[in-house]
Amino acid sequence: MKLQALLALALTGAVATSVTAQSVRSRIRGAPRGTVVSKTQAIDLTLTITAVAVRPVQIWVRTAGTIAGSPNVISAYLSPSAAATVRFDQRARAFPVESRSSMSQARVLRVTPAAARVRVDIALLAPPRDGVSRYVVEIVTEPGEFLSVPNEAIIEEGDRRVVYVQQDEGRYEPKEVQTGMQGELFTQILDGVKAGEQVVTFGSFFIDSDFKLKGTAQDR
Repeated sequence: MKLQALLALALTGAVATSVTAQSVRSRIRGAPRGTVVSKTQAIDLTLTITAVAVRPVQIWVRTAGTIAGSPNVISAYLSPSAAATVRFDQRARAFPVESRSSMSQARVLRVTPAAARVRVDIALLAPPRDGVSRYVVEIVTEPGEFLSVPNEAIIEEGDRRVVYVQQDEGRYEPKEVQTGMQGELFTQILDGVKAGEQVVTFGSFFIDSDFKLKGTAQDR
């Protein structure tokens, strides 16, 4: 009888332990996903939040050109695909090949198809440097307005792109996004988040690291 009682007691304890373990795992799995950042941490990190919104996505078209003829005009050639968004009077900047620090503001003067290429003439807004004829030209183009997020918000993980979305004050959840064109400041979003959601820009790598550390601890 004593042996049977002891066996029954041991079985009851094992079942209770199993239920408790399952309960703990259930609470972990059922807990809100994401990571929590205190107000103090947010201030220390200069955490920045930006809305997902429809905005212009600027693409810089870069090429090399030379001054030949008019002293203030740089002529360059682009492929038809690169020149597709280049238009008259678009803003540009140029600097000598030898010195990027000598930046000059400019405007697109003409866009002329030329055989398999497109010739673009860029007018410098200030006199060029003496004796300099070769320039690197950067033209600001705007293909259109798109749903987008700041480039800094996107974390690349192999073929995946992830942003951290604010769920409530201090809590952030990772979401995988599908991206389109990447501009100088913003990247087009095709899927994954919607307009009005708030994503982490400055500080996103800290939040990502914290989220992964917590995930590793829970998996143990």
